[in-house]
Amino acid sequence: INPDATNLLDIGCGAGNYSLMMLSKIRNLNCTLVDLSKPMLDKAFERVSAETTNSVTVIQQDIREAELKENHFDIILAGAVLHHLRDDADWEKTFAKIYSLLKPGGCFMISDLITQDTDVLNDYIWEKYGEYLEGFGGADYRTKVLTYVDKEDSPRSLNYQLDLMKKVGFTSVEILHKHICFAAYGGIK
Repeated sequence: INPDATNLLDIGCGAGNYSLMMLSKIRNLNCTLVDLSKPMLDKAFERVSAETTNSVTVIQQDIREAELKENHFDIILAGAVLHHLRDDADWEKTFAKIYSLLKPGGCFMISDLITQDTDVLNDYIWEKYGEYLEGFGGADYRTKVLTYVDKEDSPRSLNYQLDLMKKVGFTSVEILHKHICFAAYGGIK
């Protein structure tokens, strides 16, 4: 989407996996890594710095509170982090902020947990995900993960998020991949 990009923002970067994937496509980006976890930021800094000769900046803060330059980033990545947002006002405020940080023509790429708009379909999808979890780690693992998601996470449907992206100003939104309760999607400013 943006092969001449120079500035990347990775929200909830963890160990830097998504930044590393982007650096494999576009070399030598200036990378800004945001995460709440200092150990994860340290690991991400080490890994990302080894793959770019440009600057790597780490910010240990919630993206909702971080002070960043508006109209600065060519690419913003959010991997498995937005489902932690809470109510609709939180979602809207965060998406509006992300939009303001992008340069015109910049892209926002998301890979995250999602829900479905139709209750019966949502129940079916989560049951299938539960079966996968149980097959992977047993009944206790299934219960642990789904209890955690129910308590700590507030995922929204793919349709909700794409509509919200349009509402805050994105000119184009796309679904790249969807599988059970996960999807990859994004938009262009």
